[in-house]
Amino acid sequence: MKSGIERTDVVIVGAGFTGLSAALELKRAGVDFLVLEARERVGGRVEAVRNGLGERIDSGGQFLCQDMPELMALAKACGKSFVETYVEGEFITHPSMSVEEAERTYLVAMAIRERMNGIEPDDPSIAGLTVATWLERQSDTADAKAAFRSMIEGLWCLALDKVPLWYLIDNDRRITNEVFELQYFLGDTMQSLAEDLAAALGDRLRLNEAVTRVGRAPQGVRVSTGAATIEAREVLIALPPATAAKLDFAPALPAELASALGVWESGAVIKILVRYAKPFWREHGLCGMVMWRDQPGLFACDASTDADHAALVVFVGGPLALRWHPLSAAALRAEITARLVLALGPQAADIVDFSARDWTHDRWSGGAYSDLIIDVTARDAERVILAGAPPVHFAASELSPSFPGYVEGAIVAGRIAAGKIQSAIATRASGS
Repeated sequence: MKSGIERTDVVIVGAGFTGLSAALELKRAGVDFLVLEARERVGGRVEAVRNGLGERIDSGGQFLCQDMPELMALAKACGKSFVETYVEGEFITHPSMSVEEAERTYLVAMAIRERMNGIEPDDPSIAGLTVATWLERQSDTADAKAAFRSMIEGLWCLALDKVPLWYLIDNDRRITNEVFELQYFLGDTMQSLAEDLAAALGDRLRLNEAVTRVGRAPQGVRVSTGAATIEAREVLIALPPATAAKLDFAPALPAELASALGVWESGAVIKILVRYAKPFWREHGLCGMVMWRDQPGLFACDASTDADHAALVVFVGGPLALRWHPLSAAALRAEITARLVLALGPQAADIVDFSARDWTHDRWSGGAYSDLIIDVTARDAERVILAGAPPVHFAASELSPSFPGYVEGAIVAGRIAAGKIQSAIATRASGS
């Protein structure tokens, strides 16, 4: 236990990509800071583990594409190797459809998404509507609607009847990639990039330091953990909104801000890496990509690093993840294996390693891939959170002007927050 009170300019709560990016900006500007992370590792919703074969694999955020400029530049600057996701061959839908029918259904589902995004978020005709209610009113085929539902629940990991239509439109408009968002992954995991950023922070980063209270002090804020009390001029809460809402603030946050933090819910997702001796699907002219029409939110794609490291990554998102969350490890493996066999054939049962990470109700992030607003009336929630209650500031990928919910968005959000905090410190110093 440390005794006494430590002092610094800025305390950053959370060492995901938002907190790490903010810290690096402050370091470049010569601002003193401490980063406090509750977990025993950095990265937040980005994580790597050893599978049963001893291989280090991405068990959290993994993919990136060339339309994510900050993340691409960062990975290149850190000398990361890029693996291009294998996409040659046929895409499988299950239950099966002809290639022509599958392509037509996919195109109509994308057309529904484009039609949705053609609506202005503040259009009074959609006030109070959830995505599910809006979808019911569309005249598209049942297959196209099912494909759209699977796409959206798979990407946002919440049931469509929870998500306000205006919010999804606004959120989706900020995700601006024109190429496949699963275009690349890093050869030595996305987690290795987070670790590289953390290494540059030295002893200004502390792991296993869960913040228990954020209070006021004469010169700014007082942040308490189980091991330390730190006074700072400013504090940045670099956590997902639903997790930030659980912190103890003393005095309590202004009612409007507390309310804005309380309208979010974390997504539910289970991520699985299935290793094979060889990428057998390629031999059958398949790309390894599967979308299950009868299980919205279930999706697989090729995650092989090379022909000797054959793998499929399977995502279970939204309501399906909540239904499968209580399953034992053996039962989950049986569910996934059975569905892979039906979609790709009997060779899909010849698994050499099965690694699952259930992010549902995660202790420190609440879930994955991100939090979403679930209150149809909370139109100002993001604006209110970004305004914060100085010297208490908030930042998260969810609040980013670009790629909310992605690592790209986290980097952008962290850098913006660092700029605001530098301005606040400069304003205080000038006495104006």
